[in-house]
Amino acid sequence: MSENPQAAQARLAIVSARIAVAAQAAGRDPASVRLIAITKTFGPGAIVPVLEAGHRAFGENRVQEARAKWPALRERCPDIELHLVGALQSNKVKEAVQLFDAMHSIDRARIAEALAQEMAKQGKRLQLFIQVNTGEEPQKAGAAPKETASLLRFCREDLGLDIAGLMCIPPLDEEAGVHFAFLAKLAGELGLKGLSMGMSADFETAIGFGATHVRIGSEIFGQRA
Repeated sequence: MSENPQAAQARLAIVSARIAVAAQAAGRDPASVRLIAITKTFGPGAIVPVLEAGHRAFGENRVQEARAKWPALRERCPDIELHLVGALQSNKVKEAVQLFDAMHSIDRARIAEALAQEMAKQGKRLQLFIQVNTGEEPQKAGAAPKETASLLRFCREDLGLDIAGLMCIPPLDEEAGVHFAFLAKLAGELGLKGLSMGMSADFETAIGFGATHVRIGSEIFGQRA
């Protein structure tokens, strides 16, 4: 948890300034980069100061954790935008559609189908990203790069879903920029504008390769316990 309210607000300001500098260095408008503050493991005590600083876009990895803290925070600030950035299990789809405004982790047809059905039931449209396993790591979620085009086609043509873009989490032991460049190229080939890529350690690199959404936690909230 943050040491005090001012510490989190100061870190948020620093991260926002770094995003602006990285965007300008890449010849981009800083407003073209959306900062998603990742609150995994952080409770309302850490989140409220960031809300009070005016930030509204947040991300969670797990549906259960989001359920425990965000409904009450939303009552306080109805304009919060909540993003699911972790893997989604099929038995959590109904709740995920209720809780979230955006989903960055569509990685297979079955989940896309369940989401399409649930969004139709709830009369809700979420912003959706396909997660690509750019490092083709067997333990990691995400569609294989060679399967991304067919998954996108299925989402659009069979399910009528609007896909905003692609997301990736580069392998820890590899140069992140290589994966960001690959994702940007793939998105361009598929006619997608959204690029959810870059976390606390590499978001400036990601912005240089065109990231539209960066997912930053510890640089804002401090180290996780």
